[in-house]
Amino acid sequence: MRPETRAVHVAAEVDPETGAVAPPLHLSTTFEHPADSTLIDGYLYQRYANPTQDRLERALAAIDGGSAALAFASGMAAGSALLQNLPPGGEVLMADDTYFAFRKLAERFFARWGLTHRLVDMTSPDAVAEAIGPDTVCLWAETPSNPRLKVTSIAALAALAKPRDLRLVVDATFATPVLLNPIALGADVVLHSTTKYLGGHSDAMGGALVFAERGAWFDAILETRKLQGGIASPFASWLILRGIRTLAPRVRWQSESALKIATFLEGHERVSCVHYPGLTSHSGHAVAGREMRDFGGMLSVEVAGDRAAALRVASALKLFLNATSLGGYESLVEHRESVEGKGSPTPANLLRLSVGLEHSDDLIDDLAQALRQV
Repeated sequence: MRPETRAVHVAAEVDPETGAVAPPLHLSTTFEHPADSTLIDGYLYQRYANPTQDRLERALAAIDGGSAALAFASGMAAGSALLQNLPPGGEVLMADDTYFAFRKLAERFFARWGLTHRLVDMTSPDAVAEAIGPDTVCLWAETPSNPRLKVTSIAALAALAKPRDLRLVVDATFATPVLLNPIALGADVVLHSTTKYLGGHSDAMGGALVFAERGAWFDAILETRKLQGGIASPFASWLILRGIRTLAPRVRWQSESALKIATFLEGHERVSCVHYPGLTSHSGHAVAGREMRDFGGMLSVEVAGDRAAALRVASALKLFLNATSLGGYESLVEHRESVEGKGSPTPANLLRLSVGLEHSDDLIDDLAQALRQV
């Protein structure tokens, strides 16, 4: 079954009680059980598990080619639970363009969890091989990365991780399961902020981990979710499951539009650099062509000039909304340095664009008029 078909049909069984095609939404926080709750065969309490979340997890595992999945309240909750269950004393090698919140998490909390970390250019397998040390336990990759759209070869990282018994975790939020399946390329776990493309409507927050194998690590992270309470709400689970049904056509349309926009911007005199793996000029174009099915709906652009020039462009845009997040039906622009704050490694003239479902010609016209402000 192909990805587009799986996204529509997995965990989509008709409700046996009513015949409803749309899945039921179970909002109950508690479930009746025998007086001796050790004999329970089913649900007990929403924080432990709930039917709507279970259905979402079955869908997530299927579309990413995993054996099991865990849904969380956010992508950060998912990543945090995973990291807390790495062996104490271990080192995590993180991509040098890893999402800024995970970089901050590492700086502020790893010492408490008995972990260390280093940033490495994961677009270079040689650099990763050289960086792996005796305490390294995990390679934390992100492809395409946020916000500079760096592309990492998952197959190359897997070839380094497997012989050394390292865990390979891939944040594939930008790519989505429609465009990239890291497990098929050798990853152990795939991370998604389901708030983004999987939800697709900017109205539900969530995160997910999809596992190649269901084993002791999965069980430990499940117990962490249960005890720390990072579970996905039933309503958010229902909304994200709804979003998965239309994921493939949305991402295909957004990818097509993003390539047109990136091509326009690459030739614009008021643009100094475009980061988009669909461009042949992009350093990761060949890897993306091998490991992804298309190049996605995200790109970033460095405006010719300084921070003020980039902010003038962002302020002049009319269809691209200045807002955080990505992957929804609406096009968004964000000045990443401002959001990341003090110490941000992102160029001050960089704008991140999330291409929505509008017509690409209208979005190009909007960018053209805004660039005239530089």
